Amino acid sequence: MKDVSGIKEGEKLLLKWKGEGVAVLEASSMYKPNKVVEAKDVYGTSSLEHPTVLSLIQETGDYYIGGNLHGIKSIAFPYPVQTPADVRAMLPEGKPVVAFQNRNPIHRAHFELLVCAQRDVKDSILLVHPTCGPTQPGDIDGVVRISTYEALKEETKQEFPMFRWAYLPYSMKMAGPREAIQHMIIRKNYGATHFIIGRDMAGTKSTLDGEDFYGPYDAQETGKKF
Repeated sequence: MKDVSGIKEGEKLLLKWKGEGVAVLEASSMYKPNKVVEAKDVYGTSSLEHPTVLSLIQETGDYYIGGNLHGIKSIAFPYPVQTPADVRAMLPEGKPVVAFQNRNPIHRAHFELLVCAQRDVKDSILLVHPTCGPTQPGDIDGVVRISTYEALKEETKQEFPMFRWAYLPYSMKMAGPREAIQHMIIRKNYGATHFIIGRDMAGTKSTLDGEDFYGPYDAQETGKKF
């Protein structure tokens, strides 16, 4: 928030999305963060050439409020989304589940990767689980991405009945290896037993010179530790 002068610890705050109340936050702590330190710890850099660091510095409020959160209702997204319970319910019991995370339309090489990964894990289900929220400047809009997934799902459902499709309302932060681990944890909550980490997963480039912030296999090497 920009200003917390009118808020006291212990107060209950109504959180809104597009004017509609979606949750209540019990304000148990309020503080002014050091965003430079936060950026360095989370993204591995405090450079404003990193798109999400720039967003953190310029767009995120000056103060943070923490506390217990109580949901009122789900946000009405412009595309279908599923809860972890919804996704687990559509997965066969007792079978391994290989999850694939992506933020762009699936091209031919992606699809071949999915087929190979499903075959590598015997008798497995392949969960295609794209993120559909905001990503980084220049990426394709989430609603458009959903339409491409739905088209591919329809075209391949007879040949690949072991594929399952679901959509995650998540905003990519382009945090490289650390975000890859976060995606692993999220997909485990959705029922996955295996997770595909692609080249330069959740990576991004400098907005000035185009240099990569993370190595092409940093996320994979980090993932092996877990």
